[in-house]
Amino acid sequence: MSNQAKKQHNNILLAVLGFTTVVLIVALIGFFIFDRAPELIQGQVEVSEYRVSSKVPGRILEIRVNEGDYVHAGDTLVILDVPEVEAKMQQAQSAEDMAAAMEQMAQNGARREQVQGAFQLLQQAKAGLEIAEKSYNRVQRLFDEGVMSEQKRDEALAMYKASQAQVQAAQSQYDMAVNGARVEERRAAQAQVNRAKGAVQEVNAYKDETVQVAQMDGEVSSIYPKVGELVGTGSPIMTISMMDDMWGTFNVREDYLNGMQVGTEFKVFVPAFNKELMMKVYHMKDQGSYAVWKATKANGEYDLKTFEVKARPVEPFEGLRPGMSLIVK
Repeated sequence: MSNQAKKQHNNILLAVLGFTTVVLIVALIGFFIFDRAPELIQGQVEVSEYRVSSKVPGRILEIRVNEGDYVHAGDTLVILDVPEVEAKMQQAQSAEDMAAAMEQMAQNGARREQVQGAFQLLQQAKAGLEIAEKSYNRVQRLFDEGVMSEQKRDEALAMYKASQAQVQAAQSQYDMAVNGARVEERRAAQAQVNRAKGAVQEVNAYKDETVQVAQMDGEVSSIYPKVGELVGTGSPIMTISMMDDMWGTFNVREDYLNGMQVGTEFKVFVPAFNKELMMKVYHMKDQGSYAVWKATKANGEYDLKTFEVKARPVEPFEGLRPGMSLIVK
């Protein structure tokens, strides 16, 4: 091959090599700059919820709402059939009536006939005391004159003292009949009444649990049991979503926070409406290293943690629903 041919061949190789180098450089620039997709952070809409449940077990008698209904505080949601509560109510009311009767008896004291009988016994005892006193005085005078023996005088004195004791006992019985029960007995009777009233109030509280009402405004998101099914104590019956308390939650790696903090506002894209909205951060918390820790030390860098970021819309956004996606670039 001549020198000229070799020179042409080398020129062709250099041209091909230069062209290939230019293509590779352009491809690399396009890959790293022009064609690189932006990093996206995806979150979703959350809403505050509360579960409706009963303190007493029972059978679902009626469900007055459907999933998707908007309810207001005080609206009746579910009615339970709990026959045991009715039986307990009858027992509690009967106990209250009995305690009230005993308390009234303690306050009123003895009946009129009993008071009258005690009074007659007192008068009889006083009459006996009067006769015993006269007999004793007569025997004492005869004893002083030496006509009556000392034994007769002692017997008359014993009768006199016994009559005095009978009068005192009859007086006590009469006073008790007039005054009624003692203060301690009256207090005990009143305590029994209060206890019975407390039992009635307790059963009334359980009876109120048979009718479940909405505690706050919201939307019925889920209903779990069907009519006729049994539910246990504390078992959830339905879930109410409070649509006025809505926010977005994002899991953000710390190198993407870019100085984000509580109070920071940022734009969020809502695919469901093809619109953007402004949101404001109100809560940030690390997610813990057990599940969201990204190790980068193999590259001579450092470990990265993921943070839970919660933000609320700056202005109301019509139609926003729980579960909708939120995209942050």
